[in-house]
Amino acid sequence: MAMSISIASGTRRQHAGTMTVAILTALALAVADLLFACGYWRASRGVPAVRVLQNIAAGILGKRAFLGGGEAALLGVLLHCFIMFAMVGAYYLACRRFAPLLARPWLFGGLYGALLFVVMNLLVVPLSAVPKAPLVPTWIVCSIAMHIIIGLAIALSARRAFRV
Repeated sequence: MAMSISIASGTRRQHAGTMTVAILTALALAVADLLFACGYWRASRGVPAVRVLQNIAAGILGKRAFLGGGEAALLGVLLHCFIMFAMVGAYYLACRRFAPLLARPWLFGGLYGALLFVVMNLLVVPLSAVPKAPLVPTWIVCSIAMHIIIGLAIALSARRAFRV
C-alpha cells in the first residue's frame, strides 16, 4: 500500500509546527547522545563527563580544551548541540525535495544515521583539532548503533513534523 505524504507549501502555522518539532528533536537527541557518550566513557574507562565534553570542545581548541575547565565543557555542549541541529536540519531540508525520506523513515533514517557516523568520523573529526586517540572497537560499535538510532529518530520526527 503506497502512502502519500504532502509537503507542499503550507501555512505559517504548519511551518512553525515543523520548526518546533525539529528544535525539540535536536535538543532531545543532543542530550541523549551526550548522556550516552558520557555514560559509555565513565563505565568503560572511568572518564568524567567534563572530560568528554572538553573532548568535543577540542575540535576547535585542540589540547587547550583540557585546560579550560567548565568553560571548555560548556563549549563542548554548545558545539554538540550545534552539530545535532545541523544533522536534524539537513534531513528536514532534504525531506522537502525527496518525499521518499518521509514515506520510508525506517529505511532512510537508518541509512542517514550510518551516513552521519561516516561523515563525523571520516571527515569532521579528522579535519578538527581533536588530538589523535587510539581506536576503541567497542566505542566504534556502540557509536555506529547510536548514530543509527539518531538517524531513525530524526527520520521519524520529520515524518511527524511534515504530516499535513
